[in-house]
Order: sequence, then C-alpha cells, then structure tokens
Amino acid sequence: QLQVVESGGGLVQPGGSLRLSCTVSGSTLDYYGIGWFRQAPGKEREGVSCISSSGRRTNYADSVKGRFTISRDNAKNTVYLQMNSLKPEDTAVYYCAADLSLWRRVQDICVMDSNSFASWGQGTQVTVSS
Repeated sequence: QLQVVESGGGLVQPGGSLRLSCTVSGSTLDYYGIGWFRQAPGKEREGVSCISSSGRRTNYADSVKGRFTISRDNAKNTVYLQMNSLKPEDTAVYYCAADLSLWRRVQDICVMDSNSFASWGQGTQVTVSS
C-alpha cells in the first residue's frame, strides 16, 4: 500500500507564490507517475499537472501553463508543485495522487485523468485572496 501526503498550502495574495510537496511512501518497488488535482467549491475536481515516473515527461492544464512547474526528487520520494503568479481562481483544495499503472510506468508517460490514479492524499488548502 502507498501512503500519499501533501503539504505546503496556505493563504497568499494575488501574484504570490507557494510550493506544494507530495511525499509517497509504502511498499513501493518502483517510482510512479504523480498527478496534482484541485477542487474548488461548487466545481468538479480538475487535473492541474502530472509527471511521469522518471520525471522526463510532464503535462499541465492550460490554465496554469507558464505559472506552475512540477518536478520530482525520486531520492526523497517527493514531488513538488511550484505555483507562481497565483490568481484568485487558483483557490482550491489541492490533491496529490499516484498512478499505479504498470503500463504507463513502463512507457514513462502521465495523464491528467483522475480515474488513472489509485492512491490519493488528504488534500491541502490553497487560498489566493487580498
């Protein structure tokens, strides 16, 4: 079983920055693709970014391209989401999740489909407001 824990959320002003962290632990023999998702009140959960098992491939939602950067340090079993130029519409609970698919792990790809992720963290609140 994998354990996924997010941290780093908080309250920031528009234009500010935050860095979220996602740590993965458990009976893991190989690295997995990791996705960041977010859910705002009254809205469906949406994909923000994902990173492949090796870290060589990444994807971003159009709404965050150029502002957010996903990266990973496999030696620390940690994935980061650096969020710059934050906007009020970025306000949401942010979730980290692990993709357990062997096929995608071998292909070293990631997809921003919540149904592809089997192990989820508890979420961390990000609020962007003056």
